[in-house]
Amino acid sequence: SPMSAVHEMEIRVRYQETDGQRRVHHANFLTYFEMGRTEMLRAHGQTYKDFEDAGLFMVVSEAHVHYHAPGEYDDLLVLRTRVEKIGAAHIKHAYEVIRGTRIIVTGSTTVVCVDPEGRVRRLPEWITG
Repeated sequence: SPMSAVHEMEIRVRYQETDGQRRVHHANFLTYFEMGRTEMLRAHGQTYKDFEDAGLFMVVSEAHVHYHAPGEYDDLLVLRTRVEKIGAAHIKHAYEVIRGTRIIVTGSTTVVCVDPEGRVRRLPEWITG
């Protein structure tokens, strides 16, 4: 499956993503993770809009973030995203945020496929491959 590949993207830390000490606010790493999921999907020729056009939504059911070192204003970070597991209705992603040669943050999320009423639905075949 193409989703088994690792997706990499660069993120330049913007000033508004930082706290009073010019460090990336901890919650923003979850935003970075979402960017990674979205861009990984796009790299494989699909978008979250495709899910929504099919009447499906991907909602986060679980998130873990381990902070090893801070990110700082104007850092150029590399975000690595990979699919750890695809189930009938969920996808677990794993992440590494790298500054230079150092992994500064690791994490994972699980997203679940639901319909507009919030009922769990099977993932579309184009993603389970």
